[in-house]
Amino acid sequence: MTETILILDFGSQYTQLIARRVRELNVYCEILPYYKYNEPIAGLKGVILSGSPHSVREAAAPKIDFTLFRKKLPVLGICYGAQLLAQSFGGSVQASAVREYGRAKLSMVNQLNPLLAGIDEHSQVWMSHADTIVELPENAQRIAATDDVKNAAFCFNDEQTYGIQFHPEVFHSTQGSLLIENFLKEICGCQQNWTPDSFIESTVHDLKEKLGKDKVVLGLSGGVDSSVAAMLLHKAIGSQLHCIFVDNGLLRKGEFEQVLESYQHLGLNVKGVRASEKFYGALKDISDPELKRKAIGKTFIDVFDEEAHLIADVKWLAQGTIYPDVIESVSVKGPSATIKSHHNVGGLPDYMKLKIIEPLRSLFKDEVRRTGAALGMHPDLLGRHPFPGPGLAIRILGDITAEKVQLLQEADHIFISMLKKYDLYKTVWQAGVIFLPIQSVGVMGDERTYENAVALRAVSSTDGMTADWCHLPYEFLAKVSNEIINKVKGINRVVYDISSKPPATIEWE
Repeated sequence: MTETILILDFGSQYTQLIARRVRELNVYCEILPYYKYNEPIAGLKGVILSGSPHSVREAAAPKIDFTLFRKKLPVLGICYGAQLLAQSFGGSVQASAVREYGRAKLSMVNQLNPLLAGIDEHSQVWMSHADTIVELPENAQRIAATDDVKNAAFCFNDEQTYGIQFHPEVFHSTQGSLLIENFLKEICGCQQNWTPDSFIESTVHDLKEKLGKDKVVLGLSGGVDSSVAAMLLHKAIGSQLHCIFVDNGLLRKGEFEQVLESYQHLGLNVKGVRASEKFYGALKDISDPELKRKAIGKTFIDVFDEEAHLIADVKWLAQGTIYPDVIESVSVKGPSATIKSHHNVGGLPDYMKLKIIEPLRSLFKDEVRRTGAALGMHPDLLGRHPFPGPGLAIRILGDITAEKVQLLQEADHIFISMLKKYDLYKTVWQAGVIFLPIQSVGVMGDERTYENAVALRAVSSTDGMTADWCHLPYEFLAKVSNEIINKVKGINRVVYDISSKPPATIEWE
């Protein structure tokens, strides 16, 4: 049975970071909105309560039923989670005289407490709260403080319940990973044995049991997620897996042919389907980003359904859904408050009559890559930049035409090729060119032009949940701009996007 840590999300911007830190310590964890935990989870070893943009002093502040796990499992409350613990059991939380945000130094540390074993006095931590705990519950004791925060950390007597008012999950808390490991290993008793090899072993076993002799159909995209999902399924059920790779006319230049070839080297049973005209027809005169996604999703399902019906007795549809898709599609504020719709999260039309299997649903992107490496997949395939499911449609702002797609494919090909040529591709998490819905005046030779503008986008990230723009060398950007303008007839201006996520997103749509 897999050991699990449950993270209850109260809406913090850092919740995914908590999960990443736990996973990096080889312990499996799951994130649930705070209101969704109402029954025991198999293998549950401990509970972490996240921070929140809310104040515990608000009348409508998020609350939970602590009797579900308190005194039964170890609990760690972080920021809002700590304040909720304190207030719920007799302590006092008040507004801070000054908002406590940014770096701070611990001024007192009880190193005899198992949560803080090995944590140095004067260790740097990261604060991010407007409230502070002024009084602890009667049966609790302080175990850490800073100059400005009297109760920076506390524990309840005679139980494994802890609260900290700083964020150990962020980079700026220099010994944050040690504190989290103390909670996982020393307090929860986790074995820290959740590795790519153990994931593959347990997943292949579960797939064999669940699928039996059934046939499975999988839509390959050429990306890392669907490719690793295919390899896991292939390892489990072999020739029962039927893969379909659809050319929607929105792929990168030459990608359809290149990807088909690479899949055949992996021994996968893949059928390539050219369907660009159907997608262009479905997208005609549509400019709204969400409507584009829906049109592409519906057309993909239609094409996929048609192809799947050519395979006798298919019972399952496999998808490359990964954990950030799941997290972003279920908001802590309620199921309707989503950032965007994900084409591969959710149900299928009733007429498809297929059950869904998602072997990567619990993994972050870097965990998918490590799993692929453990499966023996080629580094070039695993190192591919993420590419959006709707493809270039959401990198063309405005309506979609075949002419715009061709221009963008050429510009994107130049950008990606030059990143590889100048040994920058592996330093970038994701890169691409955005086709802007504007034209601008230019001069070429003796002629005045009025042509299209594009934006280069390159970001660094670990999982796509947050991202920073890449500080690519000016000389490199100048060369890329020059190449695109000189070689792609119809583009006369290139700009560079220097926005980070948040507040911007990686894709423009």
